[in-house]
Amino acid sequence: MSEYVPPGWPTGVHPPGSEEFEQTAVAWLLDVVPPDYRLHGVLRRHPVALAALARHHLAACVAGAREGYRTARAELGNRLPPGSMDAVLDAYRTEGIRLVETARAVDLVGRALRGEVFAPQLAGTQDEDRSAASRRGGPGRRATGQRGASGQRGASGQRARGGKRSSAKDRADGPSEAKTAKQR
Repeated sequence: MSEYVPPGWPTGVHPPGSEEFEQTAVAWLLDVVPPDYRLHGVLRRHPVALAALARHHLAACVAGAREGYRTARAELGNRLPPGSMDAVLDAYRTEGIRLVETARAVDLVGRALRGEVFAPQLAGTQDEDRSAASRRGGPGRRATGQRGASGQRGASGQRARGGKRSSAKDRADGPSEAKTAKQR
């Protein structure tokens, strides 16, 4: 039986738990970061550190590509021949997609290097849930303060029905007192 790898797992990196996983992960991560990172032996000895550096590097690359896309017309608009701007924006879009996919793959490899075990889920994978949560800025599981299916936050999440912030007093007094407080 082969080990499960989640969607977005990088080609060429063996599955976690396999004999060659760590070596292929290090080789792939070193291909993702700038070449000078190969000069630092500590990154080969500690693949978790290499994955963290790669994650930060790619986050900066994604941010740079987004900023470049947003400012391309103002920065280059009158300096390019007609029709070239669309090609430049297309390059930003293509590279942006590649960078985001690579960043997700780096995240998966880093999690595997830290010992996380991936398993398929019936209603999607844990990784789809985590990536959706990470785009919202939270962990993959619902914790107090995160929105549930109804879009409302938990008791300590500071949001009452109707989207207004509620105070501890409002929550303690119950719905009728909170409603009265909102009407004031």
